[in-house]
Amino acid sequence: MKLSGNFGVSGILAKEDERYQVIDNNTLNNLVLSSTNLNPGHSTSGHKHKGQEEVYIFVKGSGEMILTSPDNSEKKFSVTTGDIVLIEDGVHHKVFNTSKEELYFVCVFDGKRSH
Repeated sequence: MKLSGNFGVSGILAKEDERYQVIDNNTLNNLVLSSTNLNPGHSTSGHKHKGQEEVYIFVKGSGEMILTSPDNSEKKFSVTTGDIVLIEDGVHHKVFNTSKEELYFVCVFDGKRSH
């Protein structure tokens, strides 16, 4: 899937270190809209959610993503501006910024942050 346009997410600082800055918008009762500015040469920690699906929307930059299913099958692929990735319940996911520019993406997940 592809997305066109450019946008930012306002909210509260959820995480920040040399790798990234994560902002969460908790306005809705059942969904969280979160944004990540991932610095060049870094990756997210990687995580999975039991009982939670997620949608990643890549807004600026490029990198790679790895999805690991519960059966340990792995899918590694490139991501770039406009890509949308659907992450199923229980799938481990990790994003890598392999470029020299910031990688900015937003994600939507149901429930509250548990990672």
